[in-house]
Amino acid sequence: MGDTARVSAIVWTAAVSLAAWLWLLLCQGFFWRTDVRLPRRADPGDWPSVCVVVPARDEAAVLPSSLPSLLAQEYPGRAEVFLVDDGSSDGTGELARELAHKTGGLPLIVTSPGEPPAGWTGKLWAVRHGIGLARARGPEYLLLTDADIAHEPDSLRELVAAARAGGFDVVSQMARLRVESLWERLVVPAFVYFFAQLYPFRRIGRKGSRTAAAAGGCVLLRAETAERVRIPDAIRHAVIDDVALARAVKGGGGHIWLGLAEKVDSVRPYPRLHDLWRMVSRSAYAQLRHSPLLLLGTVLGLLLVYLVPPVSLVAGLAAGSPAAALLGGLAWLVMTGTYVPMLRYYRQPLWLAPLLPFTAFLYLLMTVDSAVQHYRGRGAAWKGRTYARPDAVSDEG
Repeated sequence: MGDTARVSAIVWTAAVSLAAWLWLLLCQGFFWRTDVRLPRRADPGDWPSVCVVVPARDEAAVLPSSLPSLLAQEYPGRAEVFLVDDGSSDGTGELARELAHKTGGLPLIVTSPGEPPAGWTGKLWAVRHGIGLARARGPEYLLLTDADIAHEPDSLRELVAAARAGGFDVVSQMARLRVESLWERLVVPAFVYFFAQLYPFRRIGRKGSRTAAAAGGCVLLRAETAERVRIPDAIRHAVIDDVALARAVKGGGGHIWLGLAEKVDSVRPYPRLHDLWRMVSRSAYAQLRHSPLLLLGTVLGLLLVYLVPPVSLVAGLAAGSPAAALLGGLAWLVMTGTYVPMLRYYRQPLWLAPLLPFTAFLYLLMTVDSAVQHYRGRGAAWKGRTYARPDAVSDEG
């Protein structure tokens, strides 16, 4: 009787998991497709002025691979770059000046805002300083891009053309992250896959949709919109600043586009599991709004959606239950199939697709660790700074 009940429980759990995957496949904005790319548009008749704002803290290791690509932009209109050195200790600012002197190209201004006041994250304080200087130039658009992002020469041109033609307040591209080490191959494509599952790109670009997100490495923002919705002041304490920016813009009636990049790449390496673990865990619990209930729901959801299929397949075969094995196998097959497009986008071997449950389990552990670090007072730590939860900061500033 007990064995029958256990097998029955496995069958029903596997059935629920398969139903969840069928819903994700058909009803979650076709998140698994990777064909949401920057719209190809005709060049505008007049090219608006653009100011590029690059917050940078201890980025000397990656700057030689990224900054020259920004300075070399082939943009027909007026454009200049503001690199905001956020208290670096590795000579980031001086290196930026040297690179600009060697490579030429767009004008570069290197500045520093000083330490952020209470209630501000360092990156957003740097962005605020850069936007403040840029506004004196009266640009129509601001390009917010990270110091580890390399752009092909026509990247800015295509971003502006797409924004103008589509009437977008924000055009954002998720930079193609580096995938070279074994751990990068296992974790990085899944990171983008999970992000798209949470924020389906097609829904973000649809007017009237409440889904809002951006990719902080590459955000072209209409300057008038930034001023109207008070960016970055309105999101000054946000650890996940790109999603917060998108929500503020969409909440103010703005139109957003987000898709995968073809000409924007991250040059930052994450060669070890430890490096990737820090990248995810530093903000995972903030994504859950520091809520124990959301954390519990996330853990249970990851177990049901990603771990139940392979476990049901193995348990069904071991217990002689064809139903459990079939349901688990079908759920695993759907999961694997939805992951294939992302692996192709990252030019990775398809044998990695069935390993997604293992990677999801790693993300589950990273998320739990993020919560543990938060309650130990080390949550949202990055480059020597630890940020408080939003409801613990002052509204001053």
